[in-house]
Amino acid sequence: MPRLDPFFAEWSARAPGQRRSLKRAAALLQELGLDRPRVPVLGVVGSKGKGTTATYASAALSAAAVGNVLVTGPSFRSYRERVRHDGTSVSEEELAGLASELDRARLSLPPVEEFGGYLAPSGMFLLAGLLHARNTGARVCVLEAGMGGHRDELRLIGPQVVAMGKVFGEHLGVLGDTVPEIAREKALVAGVHTQALVSLPQTSEVEDAVGDALAEATGDVVRAETVEPDTEGVWPPPDLRPPGLSAASGVLGVAAADRMLGLMGRQSAPEDRLIRVLGGVRLPARLSRHAVPGHTGEIIVDSAINGEGVAAALAHARGLWGGVDHVLLCLPDHKDVAGAEQALAGIPVTAVRLPEAHLRFDHALPSQWSRIDADAVTPGSIAALGDRVLALGTVYFTGRVLDAVEAVTDTLFSPS
Repeated sequence: MPRLDPFFAEWSARAPGQRRSLKRAAALLQELGLDRPRVPVLGVVGSKGKGTTATYASAALSAAAVGNVLVTGPSFRSYRERVRHDGTSVSEEELAGLASELDRARLSLPPVEEFGGYLAPSGMFLLAGLLHARNTGARVCVLEAGMGGHRDELRLIGPQVVAMGKVFGEHLGVLGDTVPEIAREKALVAGVHTQALVSLPQTSEVEDAVGDALAEATGDVVRAETVEPDTEGVWPPPDLRPPGLSAASGVLGVAAADRMLGLMGRQSAPEDRLIRVLGGVRLPARLSRHAVPGHTGEIIVDSAINGEGVAAALAHARGLWGGVDHVLLCLPDHKDVAGAEQALAGIPVTAVRLPEAHLRFDHALPSQWSRIDADAVTPGSIAALGDRVLALGTVYFTGRVLDAVEAVTDTLFSPS
């Protein structure tokens, strides 16, 4: 891997209690010249499905011959996956070049102490995406926010179009104490540059919170537009949508891309081309199916983090295979462990613990479940569980599984 100090250096050296600094990120934007007119930005926020939404938006733009840079996170097998051009990861040399540009600008700033906070890795990758768009002449940037909105670097960048996925109680007590408070935080990613916010259907309380926040952020100029995935004729049709619960996110991504194209005075892609591009989208760890190297079995990998997602993944696997031999599950304590346990009743399960220090795995688990550390997940250990294995959990874990089975993650779709 190329040197990644610019992305993680300040986060790694942060003092106890120190937080990310949007003021410092704004200074870095200015130092890089990214505060001046640049390519339009389609920003993606929500509680779940942001990566799918962003990928389908990028694919729809590429199908319309609008070259674009896509930034998502976290990565699966390589940090190169965080920045893509028309669906394909940047090369090691390109990432190294972006890192050098960021590092030179970062080191020219006053010390971290003068800003009271550090440059966050997720924000640094967003800036890398903007740099790559400038370097390559891309027409649009599709940028996935971190967990927040108003407190995310995406707000500083200023998205012209915001795509808002379903908002629920993920990060309660962090982004807000209620779901409407979380929705408000995410909607406040909008600002003076925002011309449209496209949303999946929300509860009435969330709709009200988003409407109020959007009016505040845009001077009451922009109103939320809702796309209904279940409405007849809404694109893409069911057979071109991602499987399972991600289907609605695919619809949102295409709708947001269409909105961006309209603002740019561009037409949507011809239907035959859109069918070819969307039909070729492959989403790692979104019910993705893989052979186990050196063995006869298969594994389906999905980043389900709650009971509903686990139940949907289990139903999908049973539909493909007729049954599931074993489930590998990795959910830290702040995820819906109880919901997952209920959904997996009667299924052989092995709970996996990750080594990351900031993740806790102290939740009481059923006595019949096996327990292993993440380092023990290998092709051999997967094959020993059966020919039909389902791996579920946080992206930190599903990325490890994809690496173990040598999954292809560099190309999400082909624009040709």
